Amino acid sequence: MNRILFERDELQADGTVVLTDARATHIRNVLGADVGRILHVGMVNGLAGDGRVLDVGPDAVWLAVTLDVETPPPWIDLILAVPRPKVLKRLWAQLAALGVGRIMLINAARVEREYFATHWIEESHYRPLLIEGLMQAGNTHLPAISIERRFRPYVEDRLDAAFPGTLRLVAHPETAEASRDSTLQPGGASAASPVLLAVGPEGGWTPFELELLEQRGFRRFALGTRTLRTDTACIALLAVLGAQQGQ
Repeated sequence: MNRILFERDELQADGTVVLTDARATHIRNVLGADVGRILHVGMVNGLAGDGRVLDVGPDAVWLAVTLDVETPPPWIDLILAVPRPKVLKRLWAQLAALGVGRIMLINAARVEREYFATHWIEESHYRPLLIEGLMQAGNTHLPAISIERRFRPYVEDRLDAAFPGTLRLVAHPETAEASRDSTLQPGGASAASPVLLAVGPEGGWTPFELELLEQRGFRRFALGTRTLRTDTACIALLAVLGAQQGQ
């Protein structure tokens, strides 16, 4: 944990926070923090700052916090064809750490129906993993998650209103040359425009899905000709795009 995060309702009126879970264990056993130690802290979806250790007990740690720092805002949104449950579990923390702002889990022709039955698309299961990723990255902006079970109605009817003025990219391994194109400004979007990336299932987008996305201004983008697993592809794509966008 590079920044200890807490929820808004954990902050007391006197500016203190009492931690009794894995965060307290980390402060005691990993950081070895004594009374008076200053730690990096932050509020989920709020400001960051410092936390001074007031007391360390066997079951709790008391902090006096000062929040006065804005952390970097999300720089990219992700449309993600629902992957296998164990892959999705691995991805949650990484997507938060890499600065994704909104994640739309979407159905696609090559997405197995049972993937939507996994508990890893339930907030009670994915939220702790998102916060884990934020604490690793030192950020406070929790990604917003939505579930889209119908591909075509979402792309045709709701996508444009949700993402106006975005630089839109669809990951597809057939066009390796796109990954070497440094302009990446389709549809009049500038280099400073928010980025929207669509990553398909491991079996790939169908021709119909690709065509529909391209009709909405998506441009094909790839890292090469290899077909990658979803978690590998997401992390690699976000890293490359983040470097190009100065993130």
